[in-house]
Amino acid sequence: MTATTTRTRTGARDGAPPAEAVVTGIGVAAPNGLGTPAWWRATLAGESGIRPLTRFDAGRYPARLAGEVPGFDAAEHVPNRLLPQTDHMTRLALAAAQEALDDADVAAAELPDYAAGVVTAASAGGFEFGQRELQALWSRGGSHVSAYQSFAWFYAVNTGQISIRHGLRGPSGVLVTEQAGGLDAVAQARRQVRKGIRVLVTGGVDSSLCPWGWAAHLAGGELSESGDPATAYLPFTEDARGHVAGEGGALLVLEDADAAKERGARVYGSVAGYAATFDPAPGTGAPSRLRDAAALALADAGAGPDEVDVVFADAAGRRDADRDEAAALADLFGPRGVPVTAPKTMTGRLAAGGAALDTAAALLALRDQVVPPTAHVAGPAADCPLDLVTGAPRAADLRTALVLARGRGGFNAALVVRAPAP
Repeated sequence: MTATTTRTRTGARDGAPPAEAVVTGIGVAAPNGLGTPAWWRATLAGESGIRPLTRFDAGRYPARLAGEVPGFDAAEHVPNRLLPQTDHMTRLALAAAQEALDDADVAAAELPDYAAGVVTAASAGGFEFGQRELQALWSRGGSHVSAYQSFAWFYAVNTGQISIRHGLRGPSGVLVTEQAGGLDAVAQARRQVRKGIRVLVTGGVDSSLCPWGWAAHLAGGELSESGDPATAYLPFTEDARGHVAGEGGALLVLEDADAAKERGARVYGSVAGYAATFDPAPGTGAPSRLRDAAALALADAGAGPDEVDVVFADAAGRRDADRDEAAALADLFGPRGVPVTAPKTMTGRLAAGGAALDTAAALLALRDQVVPPTAHVAGPAADCPLDLVTGAPRAADLRTALVLARGRGGFNAALVVRAPAP
């Protein structure tokens, strides 16, 4: 990348339109493929990464399936000096960040100081880091860092490792909104681009496949207890019985569109619109505000519902939550009014990494003009009036995609991505 001065174009300061943020790099660590090419091939082929847990002995637990990233050798992706300082989640994030920056052909050392930063999402990975501290406390009778302290600053350490390794000295931050976090992080990165920051590494990678983390998943009461990978996670169906937890996610390189064009970068698409809402408190009887998030994101993108060509659904895998999402989409687009897919049925729900991985899938769907399938699902229930893409990929004319996510605690997020102009 050719070094240039940091841009300072913002509509608030000089009346110019906000800078357009485009994605120029993708890095993936997913249960059905390590690296973007392997994961995307598996996704289009309907190959699932859900299988019995191997990271620890889950034989005593009622839920024993998970989406684990296969074939990950940390020593191949992380410098030896960083191995003692990191846990599994951070190592996955470092691998995805390296792939994304290589894919974007960004040379951070050639950028001006403070022209590049990192904004990611996390929600559960601190469990493994904290468990390691608890084990140290138990075995040594004490430690200079408590498990609670390590959990509190773990997220900043995770993002900081990416910043330090690549010399990204600009703005940094971590969003903690569970499954919605991946979209919230991309939106925050877009804000930084609009403020004049040239390059942001953004998205989310998460992992909590350890006994302490698994106890928290089980306490939530939303894990499927099926032992069959083909039936454990069936969103929008009569047989929905919860979800499967997984690890991994995606990191993206977000750039100022003019800067990307100037250096001849390949562009996957633009982040055209975003919105977030919060659900009412439980027990109030008020409806979910997921539809509002989607409508506001479309308004932010200057697009109508008729311009959306595909929706990447949150797909909670619980009958009540699935009905709510289907009703929101039917109200916005009409019953079966737009193709809907949930490729996360091949990975499980990845907490903060899930929506980021869906965003990567949306961008590649726009590139290849194909909608990936919702694996294992034959068709939606009657009370989920969706045009759900199942069985095989569906070729389609795709220009605009909507990605939805809901996080525990009432977080809703929606992101609109557009294909590059021809």
